[in-house]
Amino acid sequence: MGLVVRGADSRATATTDPNATLLLYPSSTQPLLLNPDRDTQSPRGPFALAYHVLAILHVASSTFLASIALDCVQPIPLRTSQHLHINRPFGITMLLVHPPLDLPRLSSLKATAVEDVMSIHQSKMDTLLKEVQQLFEQQSRLESLLALSNKLQAEFRERLQSSPQCMLPSHNYTLPNGMEHGTYLAVEVGGSTLRVALVDLSGRNKPRRPLRIRRLVSSTIDHDVRDLTGVFFFDWIARKIGEMLVTDRETGDRMQFKEPLPMGIAWSFPIESRWLIVCDSQTSIRSGNIIGMGKGFHCSIYKGHDLGDLITQACQRAHLNIRLDAIVNDSSAAVLSRAYIDPSTRLAVILGTGMNAAIHLPISSLHSSKFGLRQFPTTIDTTHVLVNTELSMFGKRAFSTTRWDDCLNAQHKLPDFQPMEYLLAGGYLGEIVRLIVVEATETVGMFGGILPVKLSRPYSLDTRTLAAIEADDHPWLSPSCKLLQETCSLLGPPTPAEMHFIREVILSVSLRSQSYFTAAVHALSSLLHDLDHANLQAVDHVSIGCDGSVVNKYPGYMEKCQVLLDQLTRLENSGRKRVVLESAGESAVLGAGVAVAMANAED
Repeated sequence: MGLVVRGADSRATATTDPNATLLLYPSSTQPLLLNPDRDTQSPRGPFALAYHVLAILHVASSTFLASIALDCVQPIPLRTSQHLHINRPFGITMLLVHPPLDLPRLSSLKATAVEDVMSIHQSKMDTLLKEVQQLFEQQSRLESLLALSNKLQAEFRERLQSSPQCMLPSHNYTLPNGMEHGTYLAVEVGGSTLRVALVDLSGRNKPRRPLRIRRLVSSTIDHDVRDLTGVFFFDWIARKIGEMLVTDRETGDRMQFKEPLPMGIAWSFPIESRWLIVCDSQTSIRSGNIIGMGKGFHCSIYKGHDLGDLITQACQRAHLNIRLDAIVNDSSAAVLSRAYIDPSTRLAVILGTGMNAAIHLPISSLHSSKFGLRQFPTTIDTTHVLVNTELSMFGKRAFSTTRWDDCLNAQHKLPDFQPMEYLLAGGYLGEIVRLIVVEATETVGMFGGILPVKLSRPYSLDTRTLAAIEADDHPWLSPSCKLLQETCSLLGPPTPAEMHFIREVILSVSLRSQSYFTAAVHALSSLLHDLDHANLQAVDHVSIGCDGSVVNKYPGYMEKCQVLLDQLTRLENSGRKRVVLESAGESAVLGAGVAVAMANAED
């Protein structure tokens, strides 16, 4: 059944007619009538035309439609926003009624072929898509990435000398030698998850699994846990440690009858580390002042308090025979875990929801003010230090951005605070795609010109959805259509043209992320080669440990970055050693275990 329009402006009426056909175009344009010669009055009566009507069409075989008759269950007045129930023999998804932006002069409507209408609609979408691809892909050209790497290197060198926020020397001066042995308790405290593990170190020369997690228990840090005040948050941590340990009989016996179980913590929040002097020149990183936690943690009132004391006292209240021997941040843990297995490792990067990196550099490359009042070990072998780069904060003056990036940055609670992270980390890729889809809906009529409610909410499109769509190799992207409809609460599946647009946008955004990530890695490895050239002569390549959900789990991400990195190295032709990206999964837990093993070896 179709609708036939008579009259003009507000006096126009619409009648239902089983012989009429109608294509209804997005809200930014006027409705287009087909088969006007069949304009016969229906006995069912006229209805006031106070709204535009949209048909969201989905035809599996083509994006171009010839002529489709709508078969309504019953005619209904076009007075309010509502759904019309229709049959779906031709793949029609739904018919929507909604208020107009500008009510057109209906007397000026002319019959238009459906193919022409769809061609115009497709042309507008293609034009926007080409712009998106051009803007993102021009930032991914090798020459541009090499120039970007040079800019980042200059910024790295500058902040090695002056910045109080970036390029921060840790208290890890040496890398593991791979001979550390033992079983250690490792705890990772993240923003949303607490993980408690027993880590076994059996030596780098062991042919199988020199570093492994014997047992691991994860606990969600939910709203109720974040609400814990005072020492109760640390008591909760101690309780979870105890619950894990009682399941391991060997370790439980050791704690009950023998020496304390050594523990290391990977703390994913800012801390100000302090050295404790032990036996004259020997030192061990066992303490650090809490700088802040944010993210809704009420225990942040302990800002300025010693984290080591808080954890140790909580374990004592829980009657746990544990000794805290090391505190590290997540990026330093990644370096330690990978270096234990591969001696060519000198740096590591984290790329998941957020990002960071750590790099092992000569102490002489940092300005003395970076070290504050700390006392250095007096051993002659102490020449290097593991540096927490706070990589996410770099690149404000180096990166090219699009209007969607600028919109994201302007709407962020901390604009310009972490410019690199906003462009390429998992917490923001979905939002960049969402902003493009919003523009497509408003300007070229995607989703019939009506933005789904869920997609109107910032950060409602996550990276897991992007990854699934990018990995979809079905010829009609049917799994992606279903996924998008469910996750974004669409009233119907997107058309093939819309699904193609969204997937191509995702490909462009992820390519830009891979390209910028590769440029940052190239810049860090180039800095390492320049500042520590002599020390790298002993290795035939430089390994970079990689951890995080994006770099390790997003489809093809690390592999594509490796290809780009090799291409940059060949283009630069500098004679530097090859840089190899290596997965460093579970690096926070494993790195905490390595850190405590190193601390015990020093003691």
